[in-house]
Amino acid sequence: MPFRVDNCSIERTLAIVGEKWTFLVLREAFSGVRRFADMQAMTGAPRQVLSARLARLVEEGLLRKVPYREPGQRQRDEYRLTDKGRDLYPLLVALMHWGDRYLADPEGPPVVLTHRDCGAPIHQYMRCEEGHEVAGPREVTPVPGAGAKRRSA
Repeated sequence: MPFRVDNCSIERTLAIVGEKWTFLVLREAFSGVRRFADMQAMTGAPRQVLSARLARLVEEGLLRKVPYREPGQRQRDEYRLTDKGRDLYPLLVALMHWGDRYLADPEGPPVVLTHRDCGAPIHQYMRCEEGHEVAGPREVTPVPGAGAKRRSA
């Protein structure tokens, strides 16, 4: 392709979330875990690592800090997903489904996501704007977008 890739959206996204502990923090945030100690217990992340990941997610606008105070304790922050953070949910679900398909124990996946209203399992699909289901990369054609930049000769 005669276009530069230095503004690649995949690379820019991975610069923010492309690390194991970051995804585990996001997994817990999507499960409703908000407090540092709970996140540490659920992820097993070392304190310094977790602190750095939370700070980065706040800095990037995926989480926001909300102060709280337990009776008799000092004020602390809990971490809540922003709209920008919630928009990563399909990415985490796609990673989970891939892992379920290729890496799960013989008994099956450890967690199955279900629709809260009816209880049916959740499945992800790609669709074009016209509503056609897209089965995979062989049915997709990359074309230059508005931000495409030509390579210098």
